[in-house]
Amino acid sequence: MQAKSGVARLIVYGLLAVLSLGFLFPLAWMISTSLKPIEETMQTPPRWIPSKVRWDNYSRAVMYQSDKLGYIPFLIYARNTLYLAALGVTATVLSNALVAYGFARIRWKGRDVLFAITLATMMIPFPVTMVALFGLFRHLGWIGSYKPLWVPACFGSAFNIFLLRQFFLTIPSELSDAARIDGCSEFGIFRHIILPLSKPALAVVALFHFMYVWNDFLGPLIYLTNQKLFTLSLGLQFYQSQHGGTEWNMLMAASAIVVLPVIVLFFFTQRSFIQGVRLSGIKG
Repeated sequence: MQAKSGVARLIVYGLLAVLSLGFLFPLAWMISTSLKPIEETMQTPPRWIPSKVRWDNYSRAVMYQSDKLGYIPFLIYARNTLYLAALGVTATVLSNALVAYGFARIRWKGRDVLFAITLATMMIPFPVTMVALFGLFRHLGWIGSYKPLWVPACFGSAFNIFLLRQFFLTIPSELSDAARIDGCSEFGIFRHIILPLSKPALAVVALFHFMYVWNDFLGPLIYLTNQKLFTLSLGLQFYQSQHGGTEWNMLMAASAIVVLPVIVLFFFTQRSFIQGVRLSGIKG
């Protein structure tokens, strides 16, 4: 019986390894192209290993000259993206945690109905509300600034609220009851008991939002008008020539630099990430 179980597990792991190659293929091709000389980027048949590894492609990509913009301020775009990510992550973690706590630990009339309505908003795609949001932000005078890209994070999102609510439900209610007996306020319970015990789930929400901000292209494209305020996702488009002859090795090198922080961040937070996702679905 154990032999059959071991064989079945080996087969499953083998299938997962084969499937993972499909996800690793684009990343491997991007890294390979980023190290090639320009003449080998469009070679047919494709060549995986460059004849001469060009590590200097990365330094050249950071100091790249675009035919649309001239010098691309890559480091400035990186700073802008980090600034937005810091604001967005802070806002989304605090706002979603507060709302999720209200849905999970406080009893009030209409709570379940409002929670169902909150979940239903996940079915509304961004293009449906895009025009209305643009009109609202234009009326507020926010177009051309970072406010449309991080202020909405202060009002929570349905998926993150759901994720945190499910995690909060796994925390024994006896801890909150004991704190109330000792005279702790509801906000005190939230701050001193719930938040410290919810670090894995909060890390998941923070990581998700960081990845969203880091990769967001449509939001900055709509709301930002000053090129000095652009993010990395917008800056990558300047590596593509408008007159043909795009230097694909430069574009792939810049893309690899942009992807690297997300990979490193996930590598260091994967244990909390997996724990947060696993525990968030234990109790409904």
